[in-house]
Amino acid sequence: MRTDSLAPFLAALLLLTAPQTAAAAHSRQKGHKATQSIPSDKVLERTGAVIGRIYIRNENIFDLKNPKDDNGLFRLANRLHPVTRQATIREQLLFHTGDKFSRHLLEESARILRANPYFYDASIQPIAYHDGKVDILVVTRDVWTLNPGFNFSRSGGKSETGFQVEDINTLGTGTDVKVAHSNSVDRSSSNIEVMNPHTLGTWFTTDIAYGTLSDGRTRQFIFNRPFYALETRHAGGITLNDSTEDNLLWDRGQQIDRFSNHSRFYQIYSGFSHGLENGWTRRYSAGLTYDQHVFSRSNFWSGPSVLPRDRKWVYPWLRYDLVQDEFVKLKNHNQIGRTEDFDLGAYFTAQAGWADTGFGSSRNALNFMLASGDGYALSERDTLLLSSVFTGRMERGTLHNGVLDGALRFYAEQSGYKHFPFRDGDWLFFATLSGSAGKRLDLENQILLGGDNGLRGYPLRYQDGTSRALVSVEERYFSDWYPFRLFRVGAAAFFDMGRTWGRGPLAAPSLGLLEDAGFGLRLGNARTGLGNVIHIDLAFPFAGGTNIKHVQFLVQTEQEF
Repeated sequence: MRTDSLAPFLAALLLLTAPQTAAAAHSRQKGHKATQSIPSDKVLERTGAVIGRIYIRNENIFDLKNPKDDNGLFRLANRLHPVTRQATIREQLLFHTGDKFSRHLLEESARILRANPYFYDASIQPIAYHDGKVDILVVTRDVWTLNPGFNFSRSGGKSETGFQVEDINTLGTGTDVKVAHSNSVDRSSSNIEVMNPHTLGTWFTTDIAYGTLSDGRTRQFIFNRPFYALETRHAGGITLNDSTEDNLLWDRGQQIDRFSNHSRFYQIYSGFSHGLENGWTRRYSAGLTYDQHVFSRSNFWSGPSVLPRDRKWVYPWLRYDLVQDEFVKLKNHNQIGRTEDFDLGAYFTAQAGWADTGFGSSRNALNFMLASGDGYALSERDTLLLSSVFTGRMERGTLHNGVLDGALRFYAEQSGYKHFPFRDGDWLFFATLSGSAGKRLDLENQILLGGDNGLRGYPLRYQDGTSRALVSVEERYFSDWYPFRLFRVGAAAFFDMGRTWGRGPLAAPSLGLLEDAGFGLRLGNARTGLGNVIHIDLAFPFAGGTNIKHVQFLVQTEQEF
């Protein structure tokens, strides 16, 4: 969860104080002559047509051809904003001049571009066909990417403040540069980070971060070439992380223990794939991991303390991924007025590694991870997404730190129904069911439920247990209101119900089933990339202890509605 809830407002204020034309029209304006009409995708692929010229049109934040955007303030914002460079866009395309035409590669390239927070939208279409060649037009629109300063968020009755200067698209290169200071319920921290997802025009991500904390420090270096597309044949990278910080244990919204954790995590891996075959991609990876945790008493805790057992795992591992290619484009589901890429394809991941004392591990263990999921278009209006992940380790035939997580997300479009008010917007019913079950958890690994993870009417980290379940339902409204042409406005009414089972080593007994209801505004950031949706909510708990406030006020910046 991002905690820079005021940043979009400040960026909008800076903008105030400081739908695209058709592809064919673009072609005519530039003098491109389409000597033949453009055949269908199937015909182009069957006849072996190749990619001709690739034109890129990256539009600025405000469309000054639109009279509603053409004013002095917005013109100033466009001048102050460095537009994303064409080279930054080209290096993310999966096709090049001379390659065989593939609608799949065009669509996946557009998804990759839309996944960048510095673009509002992206589209890729053929615009001309001649001499067996297809000319392509890539259209993107920028958003404001400079976070100018003060941040604020509130959830679970606790606030977080901070100051940062960050540009997620520095000089139009896609490089994220951040200098930040924050104060949270856990600690205060000062951080500097530089991340470039396309180092020297490649698909290698370089991420360097350093932070000083009130209870320690963090150092991180990542150099990684991921499986960035379904056709990617090779991946590999290295991760180095050394950090010291306190682990805080919680129950009833209060700290119940605190201890220092010095962790070192080093990993190197390599992977290969045969690419997309008959709608499926299979990936094979191998790596080596060093994972150490050394625990000691915290200088910020004077109460009784139970320390976890020190541990060190050194293990080689193997991984297998199976991914299905099945995407659909939707709108007004998790975002407001944006193109959303929903992955309805099935996936399966299995990873296992053997840690042995002969490698330097503190004891023998089989570390594993299993994950799977699928999506279903139940009808033209209804969508269902399923996901699950199971992690843990086996020591002498016994499961330790085992955690099984599962989630179901259901979307039902309701727009067009006569009995719904405000017919100038879209309505959506959303429901989610999630659960976690733990077995012999490491002491610092809590399964918590509270205002910061779905039970919006209660304090953060309110219930501690060995398992939990949460049901949330929302009626979402996506309006056509576009105040100051900066924010898309939506609203939600919600009901949450959840509980924990079992009892953590230091926790009080479970309070049983807890429920809340509430309502709030949603502000979609149409002009900034600083968190997609701002939540402003009032939540009302139905039960709980006498220390529970009758109303919880929440302000958060989330990636989704």
